[in-house]
Amino acid sequence: MSVKFDITPELQNRIDAIATRSSLSPSEVITDALVNGHSLEWQERFLDKVARGIKAADGGEFADQAAIDRVRNKYRPT
Repeated sequence: MSVKFDITPELQNRIDAIATRSSLSPSEVITDALVNGHSLEWQERFLDKVARGIKAADGGEFADQAAIDRVRNKYRPT
């Protein structure tokens, strides 16, 4: 099914930027917003967090063993 509607240039620019950053098509970005409730703002914040995480990992910033063990043991029965 195809739906056609007019959007502002500003909104189109945001959709295009998200599409470029996420390797999705603009149509997939809009579908994600409609089907999953992921607003453009949510998608932008998500991509920012992913970029920060990649940058930190590339810089060698990882959790130490104690932090890994805390998470690993958090839900284990005692």
